[in-house]
Amino acid sequence: MCGIIGYVGDEAAAPFLVKALKNLEYRGYDSAGIATICNGKVCAEKDVGKLEQVCGTHDLHGLPGNVGIGHVRWATHGDVTQANAHPHFDCKRQIAVVHNGIVENYQDLRTALECNHRFVSQTDTEVIPHLIEEYMDAGASLEQAVLQASKQLKGCYAFAAVSVKEPDKIVATRRESPLVVGSNAHRSFIASDALAFLEETNRVVFLEDGELVVLSKDITFLDNDGKPVKKDFKEVDWKWDQATKQGYDYFMMKEILEEPQAIRRATMQDRKLLLEMAIGILRSKQVVITACGTSRFAALVGRYLFSRLAGKFCDVIMASEFQYFSDSVDRNTLVIAVSQSGETADVIQGVKRAKENGATVYSMVNTVGSSLARMSDSVLYLNCGPEIGVAATKTFVSQLALFYLLSFTMANKLDDGLHDLLAICPKIEENVTKNNKKLQILAQKTRDKNDFYYIARGINFAIALEGALKMKEISYVHAEGMPAGELKHGTLALIERGTPVVVVCPNDYTYEETIANAHETKARGAFVIGLSEETHPIFDDWVVIPDVDEIFQPLVTVVPLQLLAYYSALTRGRDPDKPRNLAKSVTVK
Repeated sequence: MCGIIGYVGDEAAAPFLVKALKNLEYRGYDSAGIATICNGKVCAEKDVGKLEQVCGTHDLHGLPGNVGIGHVRWATHGDVTQANAHPHFDCKRQIAVVHNGIVENYQDLRTALECNHRFVSQTDTEVIPHLIEEYMDAGASLEQAVLQASKQLKGCYAFAAVSVKEPDKIVATRRESPLVVGSNAHRSFIASDALAFLEETNRVVFLEDGELVVLSKDITFLDNDGKPVKKDFKEVDWKWDQATKQGYDYFMMKEILEEPQAIRRATMQDRKLLLEMAIGILRSKQVVITACGTSRFAALVGRYLFSRLAGKFCDVIMASEFQYFSDSVDRNTLVIAVSQSGETADVIQGVKRAKENGATVYSMVNTVGSSLARMSDSVLYLNCGPEIGVAATKTFVSQLALFYLLSFTMANKLDDGLHDLLAICPKIEENVTKNNKKLQILAQKTRDKNDFYYIARGINFAIALEGALKMKEISYVHAEGMPAGELKHGTLALIERGTPVVVVCPNDYTYEETIANAHETKARGAFVIGLSEETHPIFDDWVVIPDVDEIFQPLVTVVPLQLLAYYSALTRGRDPDKPRNLAKSVTVK
C-alpha cells in the first residue's frame, strides 16, 4: 500500500507535495520521496523512514520546479531501503514514476528488459519507467508511452509519470487501485486519495480502470485506446479541518471521540433508498456479506441484527476467501460489500466475480466515488468524514449504524430504530468520560503482559474479536478474541497466572454463561477484566458500560476496548496512528 501525489501549477511543486504526502502517510510510512522537473532534468530525493525523518535528512521542500510527483511507501516488493523507495527512474534518469499496487508479471518484464536496461532496485515498480523509456525512445509521447506500458502490466496498479522531454505535464493511469484528480483555478492534482489536496480543492474526478489523465495547463482524460473522454468534476463533502488533529495528540483519540457524531451522521440516509435495499435483502434467495478486518466484524454484528430483527439469515465471508466461493454465487445472490475506503483489493476482486455470475451488489463505504461504490447497484455511505488513523474506530460504529438502519427498515421499524440509535450517542459520550482515567490506569497495570484474550457471547462475540484486533494492531501484543464457549476447546491451555482476559458480559441472557466461562479462566490464574453494567466478585478490574437494550450493546462495549488498546499502545511507546507493517487502505491482495 502506498500513497501517490502529483502537482502541476503556477507555484513551486515541492512544498505542496510534502504537505500532501503528510496527509497520505496513513497509506504507508516505510519511506518517502519526491521528483520534480526543472531546467531539463529530474530533481529527486528519497529515503527510508517516515516523511518527517526523510525531510530531516534531505531538502525535499527545496526541490525546484512547478511540476512534480511524490510517494510514501508501504513495502510489498523489496526491502525497506533507499534504493527501493520511490520515485523510480529510467536508465538516463529522464523519467520518474511513483506507483501503488503490484505488477504481478514484473519478473518476466524485468528479464526481457535487462538486456538493454540497468535496474537498481528490487521493486516491481522499476519496470514501469523502463517500459516508458522504450516507447519514448521509439518516438512516443509521454501519454502514448504510459498507455502502451500499462497494457503490458498485469495486476492492480496506479502510477504517475513525468519526463524531461515533456516537462510541463504528468501522466497517470490506474487499474483496480484508486486515483483521483483535483483542480482549482491555477493548479491540478493527482492522488491516491482526495485528502492529499483537500486543502486546495474539493472538486474531483475519479479515474476508471484503464483511463489516463494528462495534467498540464489543461486536464485531458483518455480511455484505454487513447481517445479523449469527457468527465465532469464533482464536489466531495469533506472539509479540510476534518482531516487535521485539531489539538489532539493522535488522530485515533480524536476519531474515537467523534464516534457519537459519526453515528448521528450515519443515520442521515435516504429513506427511499433504505426501503429499496431492505426489500432487496428480504427478497433475495441468498445474502452474503463480504468484508475484511474491522469491517468483517461489523458484518458479523450485521448478520446478527438481520436475523434477530428481521428473521433474515445471511452469511459473512472474509473477502480474501470470497472468490473461492464464487461457484455458489449466481443471479439469485445479493452481495453486501463493506469497505471504509471502497478500494480494498480483496473486496473488489470478490465483487467482480460475483457480478460476473449475475449477483446484485450493495455496498457500505465512506468514500464517495470510490471503486466499490461505482461497481455497486446500491450504496450506503458512512458519512463520517475522513478517518486518518490506520486502526478503524469511527468507521466501525458508522458501519454498525448502517446495519441497524437496514435491519430496522426490514422489520418495518425504522423510526423506532432511529430514535434508539440517536439516544445511544450521549451515553457513549458520558461513558468515555467515566472510563477514560480508569482505562489509562488499566493499560499501565497490564503493560508487561504480552498475551490478551477477549471473550463474549451473542451479539458481542464480534466485539471481542474487534477488541483483540485493536490491541494487536496498535500495541503489537498478541491478542485473541473468541466466543466465550470456545475457551474450553483449546485456548484454556494458554491461560496462566496473570494472563489478562477481557470478559464482555452485559447483563443480558448471555450473562450467566459468560461469567461461568470467566470462572474457568480465573481458576487458571487469569487477571479478569469485566465489561458490564454492574461489577462482579470475579472481576479483578471492572469497566462500566451503559445499560442499553441488548441489541445496541456493541455500540457501547466497543468504545472502552478501543480506548484500552489506545492507552496500551502509548504505555508501550507505540504510535497508535501508524502501526508498523500496516496501512489503512489495503489496495493490494
